[in-house]
Amino acid sequence: MSQRTRPPFRADHVGSLLRPPELLAARADFEAGRIDATALKAAEDDAIRDAVALQREVGLKAATDGEFRRASWHMDFIYALGGVTRVEEEGLHVRFHNEEGDIEFNPPASRVEDRIHLDGTIFGDAFTFLRDTVADDQVPKLTIPSPSMVHYRGGREAISEEVYPDLDAFWDDLAAAYAQEIAGLHALGCRYLQLDDTSLAYMNDPAQREFVRSRGGDPEHQHETYIATINKALADRPADMALTTHLCRGNHHSSWVASGGYDFVAEPLFNDLQVDGFFLEYDDERSGTFEPLRFVPKDKTVVLGLVTTKRPALESKDELKRRIEEATQYIDLDQLCLSGQCGFSSTTAGNKLTRDDQKAKLERIVEVADEVWGS
Repeated sequence: MSQRTRPPFRADHVGSLLRPPELLAARADFEAGRIDATALKAAEDDAIRDAVALQREVGLKAATDGEFRRASWHMDFIYALGGVTRVEEEGLHVRFHNEEGDIEFNPPASRVEDRIHLDGTIFGDAFTFLRDTVADDQVPKLTIPSPSMVHYRGGREAISEEVYPDLDAFWDDLAAAYAQEIAGLHALGCRYLQLDDTSLAYMNDPAQREFVRSRGGDPEHQHETYIATINKALADRPADMALTTHLCRGNHHSSWVASGGYDFVAEPLFNDLQVDGFFLEYDDERSGTFEPLRFVPKDKTVVLGLVTTKRPALESKDELKRRIEEATQYIDLDQLCLSGQCGFSSTTAGNKLTRDDQKAKLERIVEVADEVWGS
């Protein structure tokens, strides 16, 4: 076995990192009106330089900006799409679970009030700064929410029937906007792009399929519509851009939303979705077995998210190697890589571990990958 020269890498990571205290303080000062946007950006720039240096120090080949310019992993992007409006939906409460119990909050929502379109490359400036900050031996990686995320939470109810009496036009416009976004990012030099998608993992949970039904969706086939839309967006993607998707079941303050193995979506997901690799959450029993990996074609890669970003305890090398070996019952070792199960801070709150814990886990990912696949 050998290391990979094209993403995803043997040792990789999902994207978000714990926000440093200085950045959290600057964001609080900005929201309170104590500093302006220029000062906030300067604080973000400093924090991102440190994050890029950290990723290089631990031995990762890919570097993200930690998603430090965002409040959440997906909504900042979705609100930047033309036609999408931010709304406060009082009746929508998302219940997250953890070992200590449940937490509920009323997250910001969105509504499609006009035709979906793109006014400019979203996160273009953020990527440009990352591109110009990484070292020569690092690959800048950008993460954006999958097209599915524009639809999943609100469903048909959150899409104006006057604008889109027929949802086929909505899917077409959404795919076209994403195709334009991908082309714009490529023109800026992006060669490693990840589409983050909780919906395709949520659909494995019967409770989430009931939620889809309650929102007027088709719980038996909605994942297939999502896959077709993503593929339409990727139809003309540049050959030199590596594209992955990340699936998880919710990640907020060390809590989750959904449970269930990948069985319900596995066959169409792995066979039909036209990406190069899949970052899959596999840090505990909520993710099911490795058996669905038997559907992964030989030309696609799976990044096993075996290192949890939800808890501080550091996984042993022997345990990680044992689980990688267990996965090879269903997929070839050369098709596998290793990462954290999700980002460390999908929202500004971050998960319940320290930055030292975070560094130790990233180092462990690199260490085990080097020992399994060669440095």
